[in-house]
Amino acid sequence: MARLLIIIGIVLLLAGLAWPWLSRLPLFHLPGDIVIERENFRFYFPITTSIIISLILSVIFWFIQR
Repeated sequence: MARLLIIIGIVLLLAGLAWPWLSRLPLFHLPGDIVIERENFRFYFPITTSIIISLILSVIFWFIQR
């Protein structure tokens, strides 16, 4: 369990360091993501992005578990 937490921490650290480059990817503006924009309000709910990230993480953890 400790090893898994360390790996997750390292991945989060690397993602945080790479965030300026990751934010340029079109990953967070996919069709199916809900965006509501009003005059002083913006609501963004990334349904499609969440499903894709969930699938990718499921495959990664499945490979790790084997």
